[in-house]
Amino acid sequence: MSKALYELTIHEALEGMRRKEFSAVELTRSLLERIEQVEDQVKAYLTVTADLALEQAAAADTRRRAGEEAPLLGIPMGIKDVLCTAGVRTTCGSRILENFIPPYTATAVQRLLDAGMVLLGKTNTDEFAMGSSTENSAYFPTRNPWALDRVPGGSSGGSAAAVAAQEAMAALGTDTGGSVRLPASYCGVVGLKPSYGRVSRYGLVAYGSSLDQIGVLAKDVRDAALVLTVMAGHDPHDSTSMPAPTPDYRAALTGDVRGLRIGLPEEYFIVGVQPEVEAAVRRAIDALVDLGAEVRPVSLPNTDQALPVYYLVATAEASANLARFDGVRYGYSAGADSILENYRLSRGRGFGAEVKRRIMLGTYALSAGYYDAYYLKAQQVRTLIKQDFERAFEQVDVIASPVAPTTAFRLGEKTDDPLAMYLSDVFTITLNLAGMCGVSVPCGFDRQGLPIGLQIMGPHLGEEIVLRVAHAYEQATDWRRRQAPLSIEA
Repeated sequence: MSKALYELTIHEALEGMRRKEFSAVELTRSLLERIEQVEDQVKAYLTVTADLALEQAAAADTRRRAGEEAPLLGIPMGIKDVLCTAGVRTTCGSRILENFIPPYTATAVQRLLDAGMVLLGKTNTDEFAMGSSTENSAYFPTRNPWALDRVPGGSSGGSAAAVAAQEAMAALGTDTGGSVRLPASYCGVVGLKPSYGRVSRYGLVAYGSSLDQIGVLAKDVRDAALVLTVMAGHDPHDSTSMPAPTPDYRAALTGDVRGLRIGLPEEYFIVGVQPEVEAAVRRAIDALVDLGAEVRPVSLPNTDQALPVYYLVATAEASANLARFDGVRYGYSAGADSILENYRLSRGRGFGAEVKRRIMLGTYALSAGYYDAYYLKAQQVRTLIKQDFERAFEQVDVIASPVAPTTAFRLGEKTDDPLAMYLSDVFTITLNLAGMCGVSVPCGFDRQGLPIGLQIMGPHLGEEIVLRVAHAYEQATDWRRRQAPLSIEA
């Protein structure tokens, strides 16, 4: 074959294994060798499970020789290190869970394993998924494979970088305010954020429970659709997972967008957007028009309220969720003599600066005398944001916009300015507040060769239409064929 095995998409690799051109063990070894070659540059993984991966690959080959087929049989993937994996360290990018080994596996991950996935390892993340650059990891920052002095986005930066650097065929991430779509845009890969409730959150270490959703980072839209098909569906362990039937999302990838109505929100094309980003997104929309789609202006008037609403709701939920890390039951313990001193020292030493900042913000918003003014008011405005989307989707089938105002920024550029960092999510957080679905698909590069993403947003449980539009655009362009220019270390 003309491609190295690690360069294949999932669907190409499955076809190659079916034809017996290579085995799952050979495919997995190719990925592990690639990790050895480039990981020192990229730093995408917190844990690499090489021995386990080869065991699982050998088991996949045995299953295939026995005539068995499964949707991901022998496919090596990475898993964001906020998803529990039985017997494999799960740190959430935090020192407080540095040596935590879960006794069970997250439902979404288990469904991939049951479908034959090979686990390459756990990918780096902003601590407890709180960040937009993967610089908040307690261990090390991940670097963007397209430019090693740039961030990969966050908080699923390790997963996006692993896919972009050809260190995984696909990877799971999580999206609380854009944490799948933003790194997908920055790293030039596909990033799918499903609707709230479409994928079980059981086994996901929670940041914001009403916002978190497990998503997919992949090389192309077809691969993303396949992975979503495998992991989606109701789970009795998660009361927020939807009992709606799960389609085979690959069937939606018809390439036909004739007659579809694409909404263009004026609030997402504003002063401050990097001109090259806006130009690339508008060219992408023009390409969809050339394919037969129709563009209509829409308004999402409460968009300018989304940032404060998000950082009240998310931090309040984080304050409650992270209260369980107390140095008593599991995780890091300072071992102090008194219980209160142990709480103080364990949390003080175990949590990083950004996590502490968000816990304090959330605790303040929930405190007596401030709850009604902040948290309750934020939830009321959140309802207005959701209603904006519902009205818009009465007029259009999908909404298109940039994923981020700019391309990837330099490492360290925004670490001392939290507000500037938070503004990176300004075009993605609204979808989480509304509980709806979206995808980032590559649509170009800026003058410095940094990727740009097109965001396609859809209604709740509208993954089929979102994937259909993203796939049609992807197939009409060649952006997905570009590869990050990483040098191979001898």
